[in-house]
Amino acid sequence: MSDAPFAAWVGRSETRRDVITSAPLRGLSAALDREEAWASGEIPPLAHWLYFLPTTRQSELGEDGHPRRGGFLPPVELPRRMWAAGRLRFHAPLCVGDAVERVSTIKSVAEKAGASGPLVFVTIAHAISANGVVAIEEEQDIVYRGEVGAARTPAPVSRVADRERAFAPDSTLLFRYSALTFNAHRIHYDAEYARTRENYPGLVVQGPLIATLLIDHHVSAHGAPRSFTFRAERPLFAGDRAKLCADGGALWCANAAGEVVMSAEAR
Repeated sequence: MSDAPFAAWVGRSETRRDVITSAPLRGLSAALDREEAWASGEIPPLAHWLYFLPTTRQSELGEDGHPRRGGFLPPVELPRRMWAAGRLRFHAPLCVGDAVERVSTIKSVAEKAGASGPLVFVTIAHAISANGVVAIEEEQDIVYRGEVGAARTPAPVSRVADRERAFAPDSTLLFRYSALTFNAHRIHYDAEYARTRENYPGLVVQGPLIATLLIDHHVSAHGAPRSFTFRAERPLFAGDRAKLCADGGALWCANAAGEVVMSAEAR
């Protein structure tokens, strides 16, 4: 397959501005069942995902709840879209009250042939600044795939966790996190759509939510990291009883069957 149809999108950039306010932080604290609300001072790692939210008009959304194809992201026709992986470097803290800017640039678009059919990977580079200083550098990998296809079998994990935390996502948690991030993707709150249109057995737990829980699991023992990487291995579904696992800076989330649904590393 050729990447030529999407070559024109590589290098495209957009800039968004926001202010770090306390209300989304209080919502995140409540959703994670925490007492602290981070109402002042530094925000926790990955909480910048609560800002720069999409503002696509209702009439411009596709059937899946995402903005219609085209615009900033390339018009990939494959119907299923997911956040596959991310790489972040934290240079400076973001604090409540900061005026912030995010410059997003499409770094690459690549078509590949996977075991489940054609895939298209879009990598976006984000630079988040406060007071003229770059605080976070982030790369985000989005994968587009067909309607039907088996999940990739993750490599077995031989290491044993030195710390574990139970994690039982339900539809209420998924709804609250989608509300916090203004994420209208229907696989996270519309069970009938998830089953009949995207062929999942139930509601899909948001990848960013799992990543947020994993980095929180690390921070509780080691403090905030300087870098964080994560990769989705297979979907996790509402109602599954999962575990957040850590072995030093190695992190992973496993479902009730012991399969790794996300792997991560904090340094």
